[in-house]
Amino acid sequence: MRMWSIHPRHLDRQALIAGWREALLAQAVLAGRTAGYRHHPQLERFRAAPDPLGAVGAYLTALADEADSRGYRFDRTRIDRQGADAGALPVTTGQLAFERAHLAAKLEIRSPDLLPGLPDRLGPHPLFVEVEGPVESWERVR
Repeated sequence: MRMWSIHPRHLDRQALIAGWREALLAQAVLAGRTAGYRHHPQLERFRAAPDPLGAVGAYLTALADEADSRGYRFDRTRIDRQGADAGALPVTTGQLAFERAHLAAKLEIRSPDLLPGLPDRLGPHPLFVEVEGPVESWERVR
C-alpha cells in the first residue's frame, strides 16, 4: 500500500490510479469493512487524526480533483466522507524527500519521459503540512 504524501500533481498516471485504489482500500479498513491490511503502517497517520475517515476522505478528494484536472473520472460516490474538514496532518521533510526518490525510481522504469520534469523538491498532498524531520516512523525503508 502506497499512500503518497507528495502532491498528486507530481504523480504519473499509474501512481495516481494506484493511489486511488489503495486509498479506497485504506478507507474500507478504517471503516471496518475489510479484515485485510488492518495493521498496515501507512494507516498509522490516518488513525492518529481526530477523524480518520474524514482524513482519508479528504485524501481521496484531492486525488479525485487531480484526476478531474487530467480528464480522468474517479467515482467520488465511493468516498465515504466527502468534503470533510480533516484539518492538516503533519508530514516530515524527510518523508517527502524519500517519496520523491521513490517516485523518481518508478518513473525511470515506467515513464522516463516524465523524469526530467520532476522538481527536486515536491510539495505535500493538500491534506498534509510539511514539518522538519526524518523519514516517518511508519515508512518501511528497505
